[in-house]
Amino acid sequence: MSSLKNGKLFIVSTPIGNLKDITQRAIDTLRSVEAVACEDTRRTGQLLSHLGFKKKLISYNDINAEIKVNLILSIIEKGLDIALVSDAGTPGISDPAYRLVKSAVEKEFEVLSIPGPSAVLGALVVSGFPLDKFVFEGFLPSKGAKRKKSILLLKYEHRTIILYEAPHRIKNLLELIHEILGDREISVSREMTKLYEETVRGKVSDIIEKMKPVKPRGEYTVVI
Repeated sequence: MSSLKNGKLFIVSTPIGNLKDITQRAIDTLRSVEAVACEDTRRTGQLLSHLGFKKKLISYNDINAEIKVNLILSIIEKGLDIALVSDAGTPGISDPAYRLVKSAVEKEFEVLSIPGPSAVLGALVVSGFPLDKFVFEGFLPSKGAKRKKSILLLKYEHRTIILYEAPHRIKNLLELIHEILGDREISVSREMTKLYEETVRGKVSDIIEKMKPVKPRGEYTVVI
């Protein structure tokens, strides 16, 4: 197969806040590859600097993904390994990593996962909700009828639901959950693994009240 002569694509998870969470295998992989494809070259450069080495960085994000896919694949085709990282956590979750992975798979390149931190699983395991079946919906539409409809579609979902939300929209999301799904038990986590990590659990109405005087900060993960 072509994977015997081509390089490999490594999907490398990086810390979501606490730099101590990076695995030794991730460090070894990042050190060994020809280049690192990343969303933000400055942010990844800072991570590599913290780890004590430098690498060629290739910008790969939502804006330039279509253009950069061919460049990255051409490097792998020369027998050189590439690591793909996101700004934080596991690539492919709410970022454009899947496009590169799909293209690499279609070319029969070897794609390997270097697992590690993930806000999805981190928030899920501390929620106190069933873990045997769950669905990740990521970021819902930011406004309008599409936002309400996306929540309405979850009304009869029996699995545990996980959502991401930005700080400036979290209060609106909670209000819509209360309006459309009812006063359910939920868990809301923010700043996972960071100094001010916090998880609040309870009825949606109670959490809405708790958050009224608070200025939301950090990314939120909501578990329903």
